[in-house]
Amino acid sequence: MVDVYSNLEGFPTPQEQPHYYELLANIGRLTEKAHVKVLVAESNQGELIGGIVYFGDMAQYGSGGIATTIRAASGIRLLGVNPRHRGLGAGKALAIACIRLARENGHSQVILHTTQVMQIAWELYETLGFVRSEDLDFLQQGLPVFGFRLSLTR
Repeated sequence: MVDVYSNLEGFPTPQEQPHYYELLANIGRLTEKAHVKVLVAESNQGELIGGIVYFGDMAQYGSGGIATTIRAASGIRLLGVNPRHRGLGAGKALAIACIRLARENGHSQVILHTTQVMQIAWELYETLGFVRSEDLDFLQQGLPVFGFRLSLTR
């Protein structure tokens, strides 16, 4: 995850956002919290292709803004795909797996955040039906972070 995020052109560096990169480096620790899962995609050879974090309880989501106060919702954070494997559908499959978990938990919506630099992910989320929700936006150490929602009540 550190490699994926630190190589995004225009994304803050580890020096600019050390706490965020500490989170990325220790993503597995998030599963110590209740209702949090790290999902991964592997190649047929067992190589890690990508990962995502699913939050079945928004209180554990850990973002700025109001997202952690929302109930009957799941959250998605930290989608990352190895650049060598982009375009093969791993990111989409990981996001869909999280949406499926949200439905299984009886949640009415899925919430996520992204930045302008993450245009590939932004487009993926919109393709999956997520819509911008400005009420979820916040600043992370000066970096604008944009909220999205997917309604599951359709």
